[in-house]
Amino acid sequence: MDFGITLATAADSWKVVQRAEALGFRYAWFYDTQMLNADPFVAMAAAAMQTQSIHLGTGVLVPSNRIAPVTANCLASLNKLAPGRIHFGVATGFTARRAMGLGAVKLHDMAAYIRQVQSLLRCETVEADFDGQSRKIRFLNPELDLINTQDEIPLYISAFGPRSQALTAELGAGWIYSMRNPAQSVDQLHRMQQAWRDAGRVPEDLYTVAQGSGCVLALDETYDSPKAKAQAGPSAIMILHDLVEADSHRPLGYRVPAELQPLLDAYKALYADYEPADARYLQVHRWHLMKLRPEEEPLVTSDLIQNLTFSGTKEALREGIRALRDAGFSQFAAHIRYGQDAMLEEWAEVLSGV
Repeated sequence: MDFGITLATAADSWKVVQRAEALGFRYAWFYDTQMLNADPFVAMAAAAMQTQSIHLGTGVLVPSNRIAPVTANCLASLNKLAPGRIHFGVATGFTARRAMGLGAVKLHDMAAYIRQVQSLLRCETVEADFDGQSRKIRFLNPELDLINTQDEIPLYISAFGPRSQALTAELGAGWIYSMRNPAQSVDQLHRMQQAWRDAGRVPEDLYTVAQGSGCVLALDETYDSPKAKAQAGPSAIMILHDLVEADSHRPLGYRVPAELQPLLDAYKALYADYEPADARYLQVHRWHLMKLRPEEEPLVTSDLIQNLTFSGTKEALREGIRALRDAGFSQFAAHIRYGQDAMLEEWAEVLSGV
């Protein structure tokens, strides 16, 4: 099993990635969330120049953020700096879109986008629409060696539902899954494996990434300790961010247990008072997946963190990761919370015992 990290991108994320490489992590995935984080391609370029072997991927890129030729050019440019170490993870968009009050990109639009990017990286001529006009485009001088289109740039799709999982299998892409607990993640893996088989693909060719977000607890530490709230709390409250917007956007599919419904109701009351009333998303997604806002702190209870994040003692986490590995997950990537760099060493110790 490979091990990686996932980052809310900062312009200087290379410092975290460089340390992760020294600790033995093989992959680093960068969020693509404009308005909240730094640009992933800027951060990946810096990381490419400061590392030797760790693989660098968009985790995940949102199609509406850049036209396809720009994305293809960015990926090929990075591939020149770090040949064979660049990975193209993509999805329909949650945070990057919700932070602007928008819903997810349509699946068929994402599929067309992916095909354009991949065709361009193969130096093919493709048809693309610009300003309502269809135009043929291609890289005009790849032979000048300004970019690298020779080394493969693997594709990954973050896919939660059956249609997106079927597309993942159709395109022969790797699969990224944002996990909450091993049992539910293994169930989703079985669904993805079935979609892969239904597409007539070889089971061994499926590469799967479980992105886990949580806190490594000491033996006597509670789930609502200050450290747990800082490291796991932002991922727990993220589920509430999603659900309070259910009336205007299709939810991701996460659920809160019935006993935690009062916490969601309390968050809905907070949401109703957010200003401006016609753009409450500006407050809901502030600090999203980075840190808790003051009004959110009381809602992030021990039960919320225990139920909605992958947190526990070192041995409990190892047991969960072993279950993921034994079920067929190819990689586990731990979310390293912004400003909580000590998580690198903690997760490295957990993974060394898997």
